[in-house]
Amino acid sequence: MITLRKAGERGHAQHGWLDSWHTFSFADYYDPKHMGFRSLRVINEDRVAPGKGFPTHPHRDMEIVTYVLDGALEHKDSMGNGSVMRSGDVQRMSAGTGVAHSEFNGSREEPVHFLQIWILPESRNLTPGYEQKHFSKEERQGTFKLVAARDGANGAVVVHQDMKLSAGLFAAGERANYALSPGRHAWVHVARGQARVNGSELSAGDALQVSEEAELEVVGVNDAEVLLFDLG
Repeated sequence: MITLRKAGERGHAQHGWLDSWHTFSFADYYDPKHMGFRSLRVINEDRVAPGKGFPTHPHRDMEIVTYVLDGALEHKDSMGNGSVMRSGDVQRMSAGTGVAHSEFNGSREEPVHFLQIWILPESRNLTPGYEQKHFSKEERQGTFKLVAARDGANGAVVVHQDMKLSAGLFAAGERANYALSPGRHAWVHVARGQARVNGSELSAGDALQVSEEAELEVVGVNDAEVLLFDLG
């Protein structure tokens, strides 16, 4: 069973310095039909103006994954971590018993475009943790590269939940197949460009909710960047 979630159906917040689209209910956007999917709770597509950002604020009991599309995102947290993330960087922050962090556009000239993803952890009160890795275009081109997983396989960042997040870049005509084990579910999110997934035409911001399917076929239509969540 495959259900299409169009980009324009998402929640939208425009704060001047922040343009944010919410795949699932978040902040002032509430839709009881879209509270998350399996352990996937949030996908926010954020564009932050130069020099602006989110001042220090707390989180707990959440796995927060940040995937940068364009620009420079500056991160600081109460664990002492500080970094500037760019395209291809994936960061995982386990909020656990409690952590505070800030995210700012690291450029005074260019906007930053990124996805903030929240995963419900497999247990509460985990020890807070942080990890960041870079995945090159070559690793992701024409295939699905594992970038986050519970076991940290193949260099992926570790997420404390039974899920796998893979990312792929697909030029026109490039294709990849992804097998889903029995009882698994998937959320497929097109971050940019256009792709065809099991016959469905998807543009930037569109997504598919997938259950009871054995395999997904992704075909690039126009320089697509696709995230695939394999969920228990």
